Amino acid sequence: MAHATSPAAHLPTARYAPHRPERTLLYSLVQAHWPDFLARREVEDRPLPEYVREEFETYLRCGVLEHGFLRVVCEHCRAERLVAYSCKKRGFCPSCGARRMAE
Repeated sequence: MAHATSPAAHLPTARYAPHRPERTLLYSLVQAHWPDFLARREVEDRPLPEYVREEFETYLRCGVLEHGFLRVVCEHCRAERLVAYSCKKRGFCPSCGARRMAE
């Protein structure tokens, strides 16, 4: 008699891959041009609404260890990982938007 096993038993164990937003094209473009864009809008006397500024500025901090993180420790093997804070926004951040959509 064959024993039933769960489908997950045959899957390889997932390895943690830290999110590195600063390595993406979108992040590098926003980071490089954001200050100039804001300055140009101010010169033209057309400032951005505060919620738009906040969305972009939190995106630039999302997933970057320098802006805050949690140290997570496995109770069994004592392995440690640093997990960067996320912005939890849905409007512009592709990582957080996709996570919310998957939930």
